[in-house]
Amino acid sequence: MKFHNLYSFFLKSTTLLIGGVVLLPLTSCKSTVSTKDQIQIWLTKGDESVKLEQQLPLVFVKISNNIQNIDIDDSQKFQYVDGFGYTLTGGSVEVINRLSPSKRKALLNELFGNNKNSISISYLRLSIGASDLDSQVFSYDDLPEGQTDPSLSKFSLVRDKDLIAMLKEILAINPKIKIIAAPWSAPVWMKDNGKSKGGSLKPEFYDVYAKYFVKYIQGMQKEGITIDAITPQNEPLHPGNNPSLYMPSDQQKDFIKKSLGPIFKSNTIKTKIVVYDHNCNKPEYVTNILGDSEAAQYIDGSAFHLYEGEISALGTVHAAFPNKNLYFTEQWTSAKGTFNEDLNWHTKNVVIGSMRNWSKIALEWNLANDPQYKPHTDGGCTECKGAITVSDSENFTRNVAYYIIAHASKFIPADSRRIASTQTDNLSTAAFITPAGKRILVVQNGAKNEETFNIKYNGKTATVNLSGNSVATYVF
Repeated sequence: MKFHNLYSFFLKSTTLLIGGVVLLPLTSCKSTVSTKDQIQIWLTKGDESVKLEQQLPLVFVKISNNIQNIDIDDSQKFQYVDGFGYTLTGGSVEVINRLSPSKRKALLNELFGNNKNSISISYLRLSIGASDLDSQVFSYDDLPEGQTDPSLSKFSLVRDKDLIAMLKEILAINPKIKIIAAPWSAPVWMKDNGKSKGGSLKPEFYDVYAKYFVKYIQGMQKEGITIDAITPQNEPLHPGNNPSLYMPSDQQKDFIKKSLGPIFKSNTIKTKIVVYDHNCNKPEYVTNILGDSEAAQYIDGSAFHLYEGEISALGTVHAAFPNKNLYFTEQWTSAKGTFNEDLNWHTKNVVIGSMRNWSKIALEWNLANDPQYKPHTDGGCTECKGAITVSDSENFTRNVAYYIIAHASKFIPADSRRIASTQTDNLSTAAFITPAGKRILVVQNGAKNEETFNIKYNGKTATVNLSGNSVATYVF
């Protein structure tokens, strides 16, 4: 990672003119400027000329001008943040393990560490069994055709041994990382079509499947891995993936209230149940379930993706059920996408948009794959681009999803809280206060041209220039 250092130039100057705005270098006012009046800046440009590079610091002063304002008000507090990150797919583990020991260790520390050279990922999503970005389809209780295992005597996490080993390494780097997990499919013998793709869960196996979740959570706990939350099904309205399972809202509601919730309770499972885990175009899927008090008693909240619909759907659900949490759990970057388009759209919607609509997390899709966007299952996603591309044992590339998440994860730790920030026609913003008392402002400039604006906080002003189609994080 490259953090550009311009201080040697900056310290030689007495004034600096940028875009017609005069900024005072810290050396010229060091006797009167305290550290609390300094703003640290990290920038990524859509043209890829700058990627998460630290810029010259700014200083808050008491001035008045006619420039557009971004007002920060930490008296208005909203949701607490659990974290930012990716899905650690089986395929991600496979390609990261192709790196040499030294490169692999360096990458894991860069991703999950808490130092100046890391991006401090604080939240991961896992698949329960295979996702479509595993090399092969599997569950934890696969049987010959025609057999069933109602007692789950054949249940085993052995297919996830490499994933579990990597999670232990990650937890050694960041013991506080949180995990949400979702199945892409139940074991095929529990399904009405007997196949990994499509089909629905047979009602006679509701209790057995609930116990399957319990075994998974308990098995991971025995390995020292706490599953903070699960969703009953990834993308329940998309039965065309491999693996996948079709689970309409009424089915998920019945599964939770009749089996999953009571069985979690009887086994003292503290893992949160989060419903839906699919697109923003169907908030009624969630409200139908949360509107059932018998089901809702077991439910922590709901999870969303944004392949269809608008991110404001999360806000709609929050308005209807303000006591239930929201989670943004997946958005892919495509092999056919551009860095500029993805940086700006994803930062505006996935990071800023989800946070402004009450989400506790913002996750991009897969963490890593190879240059051919493999591995994936037969019928799985062939164009999903990881945050990291591993090309050989000594080389990996940081892709656009790395920077999308890094602009939040590096600066906004778990237990930060969103605070009020205004927006303009071209500037999308989200602001936070960290547990250490730092204020963090993420700004995305959706205009082609540079925007000049004031960051206004606590009666003071800092005038800022942000280049077109760029993202910046301000820390003060």
